[in-house]
Amino acid sequence: MKCFLVRCVFIFAMLQRSVRQTAASPDTELNCCEGDILLLLDSSGSVTTSEFSSFLTFTASLLHPFTLGRGHVRVALLLVGTTPHLEFSLDVHSNQESLLRALQSVNQQQGDTNTKAAIEVAQRLLSDTDGDVPKVLLWLTDGVQTGDVEEAMSELKARGVYVLIVYTIHGNHRVLQRVATPPLESHLYSVDMESIDIITDDLREAIIKIIRAERLSVGRLTSHSAVLQWRPVLADDSGHYELSYKAVDDQRSEKTTVLPSSSSQAELTQLQPDTTYTASLRPESNQQLHSTLSVQFTTLPDVLSPAEVTLSDPGPRQVRVSWGPLQPDRVQRYTLEYGAIPSGRVHTVDVSNQKSSVFLRNLEPGTRYLITVSALHRDGKEAAMSVRACTQEEARPALTDLRLTLTDRLEGNEVQASWQTNTEGLKGYWVSWERKGSQNSQSERSLSTAYLPPSPPSVRLAYLAPNSQVCVSPVYSSGRGDGICCTAKTNGG
Repeated sequence: MKCFLVRCVFIFAMLQRSVRQTAASPDTELNCCEGDILLLLDSSGSVTTSEFSSFLTFTASLLHPFTLGRGHVRVALLLVGTTPHLEFSLDVHSNQESLLRALQSVNQQQGDTNTKAAIEVAQRLLSDTDGDVPKVLLWLTDGVQTGDVEEAMSELKARGVYVLIVYTIHGNHRVLQRVATPPLESHLYSVDMESIDIITDDLREAIIKIIRAERLSVGRLTSHSAVLQWRPVLADDSGHYELSYKAVDDQRSEKTTVLPSSSSQAELTQLQPDTTYTASLRPESNQQLHSTLSVQFTTLPDVLSPAEVTLSDPGPRQVRVSWGPLQPDRVQRYTLEYGAIPSGRVHTVDVSNQKSSVFLRNLEPGTRYLITVSALHRDGKEAAMSVRACTQEEARPALTDLRLTLTDRLEGNEVQASWQTNTEGLKGYWVSWERKGSQNSQSERSLSTAYLPPSPPSVRLAYLAPNSQVCVSPVYSSGRGDGICCTAKTNGG
């Protein structure tokens, strides 16, 4: 247990020191590459604790400058032992801090050196990845007990995987040189573990040559523009880029521009819609010869604003109208027209070419509207699009309280009705009660109704029938709200 603790502290210290040294180096590659690196690390009992620690330290230093994650460099670690052990897969680590913590926690497996079984696992791992990116298997081993690996490694290389090997000076050189991918001078390294760091730069450069992403791609495309992107291949102030582009059907349309060495993208504007273009990027440098990158793309069909109109923030008396795409360089002004269906008054709103939405207010609740957004373009063209909107029904709050007070105690058939409700949007009240019949027909009762204004919230009712039902309901523009009914305890009941 004590040896294990000492080894962990030793690995941690070595890794931290390695990262500090690499971070201090000015020759760091940040955004140069895209590819998958599978580390095949010998973790068997034939590897000493010191060698295993040195391999981990070396790995941290080797990989530290790379940008990690999908679209950049992905790293996986597979340990060789009696049974292969996948320490982490390709999509686990997207930054250097996460990778360093993982390397600090790796434990040696010990056991037999079953490299062949580990290579079979590596074949499955790398066959499931994106076939368009380069793949590297970096085998870190003492090279003493290689096993029968030549056939498995040949199959791996046949699938396009580059095999690079770092092994100790005691390793079986004849077997390993047949396994590594040529050229051997940059892909096969025999090292004294105490000075393994001297090969770091050379091996990293060999990996960079394999996974350097030298391609020109289209990042964003519209009907009249395209953004071209590439990974920098020129050092600062060491040259420039020459970018040329032209329509495939019009060779005379070729244009060329010069960009500084720090550039990594360029926007092409004033392109023709639905047109195929070719573009080429030639890095120019006195220090190194670089390949010319090229790409072909087709601009989108022309879209005249407004191409879409959407509605949001609906309410009983409001709605927001939005449209797109916003084209201030092509549109002179927008006009919005709206009116109630089928024959409401048409309202017009002029809108700046810098705006893409209008908030309509003071609409009628529960009403269908026809809304049209039109654009006058600078070239004289006009485009319009219409949508139908329906405002929400206005809220109809219920009556909250109804009280009946006897006002004619002598006759006992007159009451004062008073009530409470929400007055917002209120148009009035609908009141109903039962009136008693004539003196000759005391048993006859008749229903009386009345529509009252919003104020005051009370009314005096006379000649009520015994135990008459008095009902009051609030009335809004959208209809009648829930009311309250009470029984009037009048004389004769």
